[in-house]
Amino acid sequence: AVGVVLKHTDFNKNNTIQVFEATIRVIGGLLSAHLMAIDPSSTFGDLKPDGYDNDLLHLAHDLGSRLLLAFENSTLGIPHPRVNLLKGLPEDGFLSTCVAGAGTLLLEFGVLSHLLNDPVFESRARRAANAVWKLRDSKTGLLGDQLRVDTGEWLGKDSSVGAGIDSYYEYLLKGYILFGDKEDLSMFDEAYSNIMKHIRQGSICNGSIGPNDLPPFFANVNMKTGEISNTWIDSLSAAFPGVQVLKGDLQEAICSHAFFYTIWRRYQALPERFNWQLKQVEVAFSPLRPELVESTYLLYQATKNPFYLQVGREILESLETFSRAKCGYATLHNVEDKSQEDRMESFFLSETSKYLYLLFDEDHVLNRNAEDYIFTTEGHPLRLNISYHRGLDYVGYSDAIHRSSRRRKPVDSTDKCSHWPQQQEMFLPLSRRLLGKYEQLVGL
Repeated sequence: AVGVVLKHTDFNKNNTIQVFEATIRVIGGLLSAHLMAIDPSSTFGDLKPDGYDNDLLHLAHDLGSRLLLAFENSTLGIPHPRVNLLKGLPEDGFLSTCVAGAGTLLLEFGVLSHLLNDPVFESRARRAANAVWKLRDSKTGLLGDQLRVDTGEWLGKDSSVGAGIDSYYEYLLKGYILFGDKEDLSMFDEAYSNIMKHIRQGSICNGSIGPNDLPPFFANVNMKTGEISNTWIDSLSAAFPGVQVLKGDLQEAICSHAFFYTIWRRYQALPERFNWQLKQVEVAFSPLRPELVESTYLLYQATKNPFYLQVGREILESLETFSRAKCGYATLHNVEDKSQEDRMESFFLSETSKYLYLLFDEDHVLNRNAEDYIFTTEGHPLRLNISYHRGLDYVGYSDAIHRSSRRRKPVDSTDKCSHWPQQQEMFLPLSRRLLGKYEQLVGL
């Protein structure tokens, strides 16, 4: 496989590409594979090809150097969204970018810097993330979703945990886990507090809930006022429960996940947009995104509650039933009639399938060594390396994994279970009443 990549990969082409997508998909994949190949402990087995001379790292370096051109003429340090691999910034290039596109470079660029002993990549990524952070609203502390690269003017003022912003928050936390810079953690903690104050709606998670109360969920709000700006949520928001797991806020993660799982139950798929006020699909296609599966996997790793195995099984069965095609798994054109499109996204293999596999293979080396790895936003595992750290002092996912290592005892089938609380009897991680509220919200 490495030989095929080396034979057919050439970045010296007159192609204009997206900086964000090339970073998380290509550079992340090259670095992850390179680190597995040179792993002295052969954690995944002997994966080093004969004659391997850091070739994948050289490819990542080549592409990364070309992507650095996105930072040219950027007074704020925010990268342009596209570059031409031969010519640099396109003459007719876009001046608008999303927060996620500008601020989700740190893991890949940071690891590249450490492997090359060249700080330029990490410094560019950090400057971009910090520049976006400084543009947050002074009153609410929230970020918008679209801004101008040259001036920092907000072009889109919707704030959410979904499309356009999602992975920015993810990389503040994962950047701290991987590199130990406490400024990353400080930014994430402040951002998380503002999200929970302004974007989170509804009742206390798994607390008392009145007949007219909404269950907990994250809405789209105006970044300046915190008022709800529209009544749809998108499928990318389903990754946020996984971020909450990494933070260690498991109870909130359980409730956040339940909302998206309930939408999925209604359609046996997750539409790109769902309107929670109208209780109907707003954008009906589904490219088989990984976000719900990823959060399901992380919640199972942290809680070992078999409920999440059942969720995974249902998702797997729906993929086999509605998306299986002759040469792969097809994007659903419409989640309501299950019509298919003739395409399969790369993230279906790199993330959706990977997280499903890891969910069920509890003895996989990544699960047995879960504390030693972090996944990039595109599902590429990177090993934690103390040499990357400026100081290590974090809690959250690691503590959750420690707690879950004390596996629950199997239920004795001879026991009478009538004395069990109902949600424990069915292995539910949240109350039936709250789950019913989600069903009402979704129109299930």
